[in-house]
Amino acid sequence: MNGSAVVPLRIGDWRVDPAAGQITRMEQAVRVEARTMRLLQCLAAHPGEVVSIDELLDQVWSGVIVTPDSVYQAVTSLRRLLGDDPKRPTYIATVPRLGYRMVAAVGPCIEPLPAEPTPADLLHVDLPLVPPPGAHRRWGAGFRAGAVLILVLAVSLVGVKLASRHGNVPPPQSIAVLPFLDLTTQAMNEEYFADGMTEELIDDLSKIPGLRVPGPTSSFYFKDKSLPVADIAKKLGVAYVLDGSVRQSGSTFRVAARLIRADNGYVVWTETYDRPLNDQPSSKQPRSDILAIQKDIAAEMTKSMRVAVNNTASDSHP
Repeated sequence: MNGSAVVPLRIGDWRVDPAAGQITRMEQAVRVEARTMRLLQCLAAHPGEVVSIDELLDQVWSGVIVTPDSVYQAVTSLRRLLGDDPKRPTYIATVPRLGYRMVAAVGPCIEPLPAEPTPADLLHVDLPLVPPPGAHRRWGAGFRAGAVLILVLAVSLVGVKLASRHGNVPPPQSIAVLPFLDLTTQAMNEEYFADGMTEELIDDLSKIPGLRVPGPTSSFYFKDKSLPVADIAKKLGVAYVLDGSVRQSGSTFRVAARLIRADNGYVVWTETYDRPLNDQPSSKQPRSDILAIQKDIAAEMTKSMRVAVNNTASDSHP
């Protein structure tokens, strides 16, 4: 990609700013990891055209030995950031056995100029307000109506505060899975594995009868946001928050996770999972099945956490 790649773009409803590493829409600003941004730029450079998996690997993962699984998970993460639906895509469409195509409108991002004042604006003069005859009676009635309205609003606000203090208690068996952190030595090389691990856990936990788990869209909203656990739990309406990390040492993957009780911040469960990798310094030797590793760890983690939640749920409301 040449120097023009840092110029802001308009992709669909989003303003894409590669230099700042973020995309914005209305009041919403989303941070985008560098490799994810390159993936978005690569697709946007060929709007309406099919970009093959091999082309994406060459341009986005140049010099890094990865498998097509990395592309699949990267596109999944990018769709999530854009708010795109793979079944009814408005940004990135999958072309089976060929690659992906940017279907949204792509163009330069031109900031609108401030509106010029109209002659009416220039000639506008504030004049003293002189009430017409009989207006005093109408103003008196309006004042009384306004006072009643203020009283009603005050009573409503008190009711809302009391409800938030006493009524909005999260279900004792509810967990939010926060996006796992990529703590590998070469930062962001395994972010897609971390994101896939998060989604696999959300899927497994949501299958437990009686356990409430916010979906991936709600959880990934808090990615890269520094907020207290209690605040996140309150916004998602859950009693527990699960977070974790992914690290790599030589040919071993390590996934660490901990379950935090939101009302007091105590860790009620923690575990570490190690899995070997078949990573060789050759593009001919593919990495172990990443999806299988994610599924295996998620299954073990779900089974263990289920016991922990059942053991502590009775203490959620002393």
